[in-house]
Amino acid sequence: MIYESLLLLAILLIAGFVFHLIFRDTGSIFFRPAFQLYLLLVAGTYFSWYWTHGGQTLPMQTWKFRVISADGNQLSLKQAIARYLFAVIGIFFFGCGILWALFDRNHQFLHDRLAGTQIVKLEDSV
Repeated sequence: MIYESLLLLAILLIAGFVFHLIFRDTGSIFFRPAFQLYLLLVAGTYFSWYWTHGGQTLPMQTWKFRVISADGNQLSLKQAIARYLFAVIGIFFFGCGILWALFDRNHQFLHDRLAGTQIVKLEDSV
């Protein structure tokens, strides 16, 4: 998760820079909510695209994890968006969605349960 956070931070910094170049009126009452929504959309696009195109972000590839649907297929766009939104909500509630895995019988995150997805460890191919 730390590796994923560092990569996401870099993406959001670049996206934020572009946003500030385009919308220079930082004193506007709409600037802050628009900027926050924009960053949520950028992060959502990043995760959804990778999860629907191979099921792995770069850190997931490094650690040999893949997110798949509960039936073993590749994620649909609807599942990817649902997984992302449930994860954001779970993280905003003091990380309850992440801590859920400590008590879940299959050690799944809450957002995986709700979205019908699961994370699997890939076998090493030697």
